[in-house]
Amino acid sequence: MFFVFCTILSLKHGRTLISPLVRKISLARLSSIRQGNWVSLDPKPLNTKITHYMRNGYVKEAQKLFDEMPHRNTVTWNSMICGYFKNGNLHKALILFDQMPNCDLFSYNTMIAGLMQNGVTNGAEKIFVQMPVRDVVTWNSMVAGYIRNSLMDDALLLFNQMPSRNVISWNLVMVGLVNLQAIDLAEQLFKEMPTRDVASWTIMISGLTSTGRMVEARELFEDMPVRDIKVWNTMMVGYIGNGKIEIAEGLFQKMPERDSDSWNELLNGLVDCQRINDAVRLFTDMPHKGPRSWNSILLGLIRNGLVVEAHGFLEKNPFNDVVSWTNMIIGYFELGDVGTAIKLFELMPDKDETAWNATIFELGKNDHGEVGLKYFVKMKERGPAPDEATFTSILTISSDLPSLDFGKQSHAQIIKAGYNCFIAVSNAVVTMYARCGGMCYAFLEFSSMPIHDVISWNSIICGFAHNGNGMKALKMFKQMRLTDVKPDQITFVGVLSACSHAGLIDHGGYYFNFMRYKCFLQPTCEHYTCMVDLLGRFGLIDEAVTFIDQMKSDGVEVSSSVWGALLGSCRIHKNVKVGEIAAENILAMEPFNAGVYLILAEIYLNCKMREDAERIWSRMKERGVKKQPGCSWIEVNNVVHIFLAGDCSHPEVCSVYCVLDLLKIEMENEFL
Repeated sequence: MFFVFCTILSLKHGRTLISPLVRKISLARLSSIRQGNWVSLDPKPLNTKITHYMRNGYVKEAQKLFDEMPHRNTVTWNSMICGYFKNGNLHKALILFDQMPNCDLFSYNTMIAGLMQNGVTNGAEKIFVQMPVRDVVTWNSMVAGYIRNSLMDDALLLFNQMPSRNVISWNLVMVGLVNLQAIDLAEQLFKEMPTRDVASWTIMISGLTSTGRMVEARELFEDMPVRDIKVWNTMMVGYIGNGKIEIAEGLFQKMPERDSDSWNELLNGLVDCQRINDAVRLFTDMPHKGPRSWNSILLGLIRNGLVVEAHGFLEKNPFNDVVSWTNMIIGYFELGDVGTAIKLFELMPDKDETAWNATIFELGKNDHGEVGLKYFVKMKERGPAPDEATFTSILTISSDLPSLDFGKQSHAQIIKAGYNCFIAVSNAVVTMYARCGGMCYAFLEFSSMPIHDVISWNSIICGFAHNGNGMKALKMFKQMRLTDVKPDQITFVGVLSACSHAGLIDHGGYYFNFMRYKCFLQPTCEHYTCMVDLLGRFGLIDEAVTFIDQMKSDGVEVSSSVWGALLGSCRIHKNVKVGEIAAENILAMEPFNAGVYLILAEIYLNCKMREDAERIWSRMKERGVKKQPGCSWIEVNNVVHIFLAGDCSHPEVCSVYCVLDLLKIEMENEFL
């Protein structure tokens, strides 16, 4: 200002009055401006630049600018804190807030919202308590945070304590109640609202339609003073969801304006009702067609099992993209038509990671794992780089291979690519090693994981159980219970299987009841199978039968796997009577199960009942049941040797049989 004043004064009097000091400062500033280094004392432009950097993910650039600023105001600090939260850097946001020289109301509100979004409810509560002044935004942020973190009771308590509320406060609580299906309480709040906006009506209508109360929803809809396109869509979706597609069509025709959601929701509704021709006609009438709308029709057709019909539309439509092709491929895989799915994949003009991953995963799922591995090699050669989803599928396929070699190679590639930091990939590594019998490698991978979820624990527990180390499996389960991870039904399949392998009958009963009455997990057929196997394996056949009777009285259908466990126990303990009952129950469900016939015949033979065994063989022959030859394999020096029952084609078969005879002699001598 002094410089400007002197300049004006000099112009007025026609002479220069600028002092040498002012002239020196002015020349220095002019030089700095020419060099592009001039820094304004006004932080507003730089604050805007920080916000822009943070909004686009340039956190380091924003931090550098913040550090170099000679003058910062409260807005500067707020922009940085808000940016850190937006970019997922909670720790730096907390540090900066603690260093902030002066906090305003916006600072506190930003911290509360950011902490609540990250699930740090205790931290948000502390800031809320220490705030010198609060506004309605503060209270709303707390209420919204509680609802976001599933603390509805706390949200209601705080809502009732609010000194003043706006329409947003009421809407937040109503949304939380509607999401919890507490429609009556939401309706009560709706009636008590002093003022309502369009969102208030829409929330209430959405809640009523979600519970099938369409008449009441329509009454509210008709009473609305002003309707926007969102509430029209909500009403239409409600009719579609409640199976009243015709009324939804009528509402669609009455809409004063429609957006893409209006068209797509009705399209999906028509497809779900299998009114394919009407859906195509609606698609034809759409003012703005595109791949998204077309893919809605295509995906709907596929989900309804109309894969061939979808394929016909795919070949005729100009809106096909990589999503259309991928959905089509998955549809054929779901039908079990692997050949057509592979042909479509080969015909795809462009293949992205999703297309490759879906194909590899589905090949493994459909028992074509080796073909999936070949496509994995092709993907590395000419496709996009494999990602964590690719390696997860490959590890799943590798777990079913006779050799551990490919699994180890995949594990090495995962480490090299840095994907071992993904918990899903590490879980797949543990499962792969466990299924292939390499429990030392599985445990090493499990131990190196920084975080374990329920799948991690299930993989290691079930791995030890299935490899015969029941005590180690139970030890891992005890360690799991010391963490915050809650066991699920799969966990207890591993635990009960471990009890069976270790012969811990009492422990098995304890854990079965613990699962049911302490963890409130409903037992499945797998759990009952484990219990029947545990009891029957150690000769408690009558107790196993009683357990099955109890299962029936509980209203649980006895599956073939449960009867199979009982039949296996009868073979061990030569119990003909119960074995016959178990076998007949299995054959009633699976009449062509060759293994059941053979086990029952073996029980008869072991009990010197050859005529009954011959009767079973004749029954097999009459029904055309054929036994698949037994198959086993062994890996020696990275070479897999496969043996089929009765097959003598192996080049070293004579040496193999010679060793087997020697082993048999040694075993017989051991028992003499």
